[in-house]
Amino acid sequence: MTKNFILLALIFFTTLSFSQDKKVAVVSFYTDKTIGFSDLGIGSEELITRVANLRNNPDFNLTPILEKFHKTFFDEYSKKLPFQLLPEAEVLNDEAYKNFVPKLEGTEAELSRYIVYDGYKYIYEGILGKANEEGAAKLFSEADGVLFIEIHFSLVKGFGIGKTATIKMRANYRMALYNKEGKKVFAINEAARSKKTTVMVKGIPVLSPKKILPMCESAMDKLMKHLDKKLKKIAKKADKKL
Repeated sequence: MTKNFILLALIFFTTLSFSQDKKVAVVSFYTDKTIGFSDLGIGSEELITRVANLRNNPDFNLTPILEKFHKTFFDEYSKKLPFQLLPEAEVLNDEAYKNFVPKLEGTEAELSRYIVYDGYKYIYEGILGKANEEGAAKLFSEADGVLFIEIHFSLVKGFGIGKTATIKMRANYRMALYNKEGKKVFAINEAARSKKTTVMVKGIPVLSPKKILPMCESAMDKLMKHLDKKLKKIAKKADKKL
């Protein structure tokens, strides 16, 4: 065994150990009942009204989908990440976290569009979200970073054209990691389309809960399989900024 090989092996295992010793707190975990439609190229008042009606319909319940993803993330995906997650109960029961008031966009009625997993807060992350990112990062002295996780759904074109076109659902996943200073380490955006479809009636997609919920479930199932395969590559994007 050469000296160079031994040196490379030591560097590899030192780096691996360093990553595994890092601790991260998941601070936001939610989905959104407002279905996007910008990819359809349709912006009629009728479509906007139907999307709003779907969002406000109690039968359009995305909670089971969120709960299934939450279980898979913590039971399976978390084991493939290059850092440890702080115990969820420890995060959610932390007094500083419970008392944290994030800066939110929109009125209380507008914020009702979000379904937040039990115990978490809706914390906006992204463009103009610096105050939330830095504030959340300061909540846990024992954590080296904080993780924001969100799921969104949007309608996309399927097969056909015009009034005979079919529509699919796309599940969009975002996982963003910030270090203890609130600086972004990485943001992962992945998506998958449903096998199930809906149709257009007079140029407008059918948006009943009975039709749309199975499409969301189908898209989410495909996304979870996709993530399971890609997580090892995703994990490598956690760099020394953490």
